[in-house]
Amino acid sequence: MKNENYEQILDKVNTYSNPSQLRITDMKICKVDLPPWGCYLLKLETNQGICGFGEMRDGASPTYLKMLKSRLIGENPCEVDRLFRKIKQFGGQSRQAGGVCAVELALWDLAGKAYGVPVYQMIGGRFRDNVRLYADTHIEDGRATGVLMDPKEVGRVLKGFMDDGYTVLKILSVELLMAQEGNYCGPLDFVDNLRAAEAKVKKVAKTGTRAEVSAANAELYDYNRIPHPFTNMHVTEQGLDALEDYIAQIRGVIGYKVPLAIDHFGHFPLPDMIKIARRLERFNLAWLEDMLPWYLTDQYKELKSFTTAPIATGEDMYLAETFEPLLAEGALDLVHPDILTSGGILETKKLGDLAAKYGASMAVHMCESPIASLAAAHMATASENFFALEHDSFDSPWWEDLIIGPVKPMVEHGFARVTDAPGLGIEDLNEDLIREHGPIKDKNVWISTDEWNEETSLDRLWS
Repeated sequence: MKNENYEQILDKVNTYSNPSQLRITDMKICKVDLPPWGCYLLKLETNQGICGFGEMRDGASPTYLKMLKSRLIGENPCEVDRLFRKIKQFGGQSRQAGGVCAVELALWDLAGKAYGVPVYQMIGGRFRDNVRLYADTHIEDGRATGVLMDPKEVGRVLKGFMDDGYTVLKILSVELLMAQEGNYCGPLDFVDNLRAAEAKVKKVAKTGTRAEVSAANAELYDYNRIPHPFTNMHVTEQGLDALEDYIAQIRGVIGYKVPLAIDHFGHFPLPDMIKIARRLERFNLAWLEDMLPWYLTDQYKELKSFTTAPIATGEDMYLAETFEPLLAEGALDLVHPDILTSGGILETKKLGDLAAKYGASMAVHMCESPIASLAAAHMATASENFFALEHDSFDSPWWEDLIIGPVKPMVEHGFARVTDAPGLGIEDLNEDLIREHGPIKDKNVWISTDEWNEETSLDRLWS
């Protein structure tokens, strides 16, 4: 065999770039109006012409992302874990984690493209060939309409998902049923003001300007941010009967073989959630989701002790370590993170391993663009105790066309495809669709972040 020198061997290696010399040169963002609150998308540019894509959690402020720019410019994006540790202090619970998580996704995308390797392989390799999706639907006729659907019609929607290959289902907006007259009781002044704020949101959603919609939602938010124990709202026996009958009619259409999860119960305190959980046990549920604020560990432990229904929470929790108190108390059957809040791809995989230690499986929340969905699918591919990933884009038929790349079609027969394409498998984004379905109508949909280039701070957390 002919001897070859080092340089000759390197000439035959497909390195896609020169990873050790790769540097971040710019950060750009754009917005796409995906339901319910729209998402900011991220593009990290480099000195070698390759770009990495990320995404913020729906409804998050872009400031959480832009403030990270000066801490990333000039860095090597392949050093994903080091950079995550550098910026993770700037993340927080729920949407406050949006910037850190968006960057983490884009770093993995860049690292995979630099080395020519899919992200799932970089974090440990496959546990599965396809990623199971769970299909969800709201029980109201259209988003934010307030019109309650007939339960048999909800069942027919879910049965349609089953016919398309989905093997796990979820219904949302159950609080709409609980809000029907006679199904609840509470301070009359509070209830009247809450209903007025809800009615205003529905009205301006149809005819109002962006500013009017924003103002109305801000007013309603002042009520929705009141934690469950402090609303002093309670479910009546009529309400419990109505809920039980509603779910029974849905099960009558879809049967009992398919797992069914339920989300959005309303902000009722612990005693009422116990009543709800016990009423719903007979429906063989996949899980009951976010019945209480996630930080009420003792209340979750008590809830779990009073019901045999599986309990899940986690979409608003940042970092794997935040889940451990709930897991250590045996309060969860499943963790349910959102990859755009939990810390990104690697942190969510670590969370899965932590949950497995305590005997809990992992389902994944997802109400964002194909960027986040692909990132979650890569994580799920490489996670042992993964159960199902949410698919919530049925009312946005253009959703999958936002991305350009070999990963399409992304969804087939109720499962997400993960290919061997480098990084996340995204070559580019469809800017025509972003322009059509976003607030920026200019030729260039990407917003400059140059005003953040020189932002500095002493970030050390100790002296």
